Amino acid sequence: MKKGILLVNLGSPDSPEPKDVKKYLGEFLMDERVIDIPLLARTALVKGIILNTRPKQSAAAYKKIWWDEGSPLIVLSERLQNKIQKQVEQPVALAMRYGSMTIKKSLQELVDKGVDEVLLFPLYPQFAMATTETITVLTEELRQQYFPNLKIESVPAFYNKPDYIEVLSNAIKNHLKGNDYEHLLFSYHGVPERHIRKSDVTKSHCKIDKSCCVTASKAHEFCYKHQCLEVTRLVAEKLQFKEGTYSTSFQSRLGFDPWLQPYTDRTIERLGKQGIKNMAIVTPAFVSDCLETLEEIAMEGGDIFHEVGGKEFTVVPCLNDDAAFVDLLSKWINNWVKTPEAVS
Repeated sequence: MKKGILLVNLGSPDSPEPKDVKKYLGEFLMDERVIDIPLLARTALVKGIILNTRPKQSAAAYKKIWWDEGSPLIVLSERLQNKIQKQVEQPVALAMRYGSMTIKKSLQELVDKGVDEVLLFPLYPQFAMATTETITVLTEELRQQYFPNLKIESVPAFYNKPDYIEVLSNAIKNHLKGNDYEHLLFSYHGVPERHIRKSDVTKSHCKIDKSCCVTASKAHEFCYKHQCLEVTRLVAEKLQFKEGTYSTSFQSRLGFDPWLQPYTDRTIERLGKQGIKNMAIVTPAFVSDCLETLEEIAMEGGDIFHEVGGKEFTVVPCLNDDAAFVDLLSKWINNWVKTPEAVS
């Protein structure tokens, strides 16, 4: 069998213009694993309210971070793909869950090259309904409908892999070298609390309290909150952070339902009001810088910190196409080529 690799990231509008942003947001927010309410209610909310108000606001945000080459997320993902391809003999394709770079197109690209066995690689360290799960579910639907003879195997969440933690820790340490920061905030993309409960395979473990995420359970295999907290713990352990010099928060909530807490914007504000003058922030739920890291965190977060008296606000870049990260992903892929069970 000829093997190929499909990297999948979130996606981006084709341009920062409101019409393209509206199209993108419509696809993204109508995903039942992003806004997981009944179809009629979701349609009324997204098409009746959000798409009539949000596109202009989001387009303005995209324009702040848009590069000459295009969407930062797309450009950085393509750089990652190209660098991995140089270290991997098998064809490496790139797709986005939402937008014009569709998974179907990329699967067809691999099939046209003679590939009949694909390693599906969602570019998310942690599992979540709205990221990893929606990618794997859609890919399987496409396989059944258009590529029935294609064998597809998916890379599971890699949040706690020792070599990943080492690469992430070194990237943080190197970027902050010489920076006398007082506090490092690990900010992860937020999800509604109900997503955590829905992903609980035990149907009883996840209580969204201070104990369930640190109590051993089969539920942790699919618990986004546990996996985020574990990344923070492992990096802090690796870099020997002192207690009280780092913390975890969650960004980008939508609507009025309870989302994972503490919230990033309020945490930044609190730290500034407590007298922290020099803080740093890292966003380990993303491997590629995007609207959330470049605008919401770097710009809006920085503004919040400065408004309450903070001075230095340092944002650690995502791993992007960092050489050590490229080497790591290439190693995992090459291991899978030699030993397929190595992916699990």
